[in-house]
Amino acid sequence: MSEIKDAHSKSMSEAFVNSFGSYPIGYGLGVMILPVSVGWIQEDPLTANIVITGVYASVSFARSYFYRRIFERFGVDDNFIRLGMKGVSKLLRCFRNFIS
Repeated sequence: MSEIKDAHSKSMSEAFVNSFGSYPIGYGLGVMILPVSVGWIQEDPLTANIVITGVYASVSFARSYFYRRIFERFGVDDNFIRLGMKGVSKLLRCFRNFIS
């Protein structure tokens, strides 16, 4: 069975984007969840921790899946720099078309 293997640079780019892209998502999620659940954590810490962990795990899974789909869509040899350059050029084209 012939299987396409990811290039090391693509895997490294994907891991980099997933690692450093998770910080703002996790921070925003913490800002939303933790203030709401403060009283609940004091009343029932086990259940609260299980639910909060489940929310973080679900968001992490969705984020990883989303990043993987983006990398697959833009090709096997693309890394995050090329992906960013393509995104910026598309935004500029849309902006120019909007102004014209």
